[in-house]
Amino acid sequence: MLNTETITAIKDAAQSMSLWELVAVILALAYLILAMKEKNSCWYAAFISTAIYLFLFWDVSLVMESALQVFYLVMAVYGWWQWRHHADKQQNLTIHCWPLKTHLLVIAAVGLLTLIFGYGLAQKTHAALPYLDSFTTWGAVITTYMVTRKVLENWIYWIVIDAASVYLYIDRGLYLTALLFMPYVVLVIIGFYQWNTLYKQERHEHANH
Repeated sequence: MLNTETITAIKDAAQSMSLWELVAVILALAYLILAMKEKNSCWYAAFISTAIYLFLFWDVSLVMESALQVFYLVMAVYGWWQWRHHADKQQNLTIHCWPLKTHLLVIAAVGLLTLIFGYGLAQKTHAALPYLDSFTTWGAVITTYMVTRKVLENWIYWIVIDAASVYLYIDRGLYLTALLFMPYVVLVIIGFYQWNTLYKQERHEHANH
């Protein structure tokens, strides 16, 4: 149950929410929904939403968050290109799975980067939850790349990252942002099942050819 202080904080956050922030949130949700349906237009929504967040974060002096948005902008363009033109330019990029070995390497890399950057933040800054902050950042980087390559398991990664982000935002008192991330967790679960269905259909069609 939310106490009165928390509810008041949520109301204040909602009232202070700018029109640009609202547009960015709507487009971010549109990106997820379109990506679930494997629509290339999802990258347009991602690009515009990220561009807005870039200026919003910069305006409040969140330099690292702004830098992350630059990466997202590049990935939006890369994702659009990859989804539209496969590497061999002869077939569309299809949903596929990474082997277990690749996932283990990715998890190990994210874990190592989390430890390195988490330690650096803990020693050099007053960052709250530096290790969790580092984990969500680096996890988002690799998982965004997985989306551009249509790797099925990206949705499983997002479940973990978004759930961790909700806890992170609540701890920092960013209740509205935490509430906005909760639908993301639900959507990525739905996204996994939708992509998994498409993946099985594509494999079945390929086997019949």
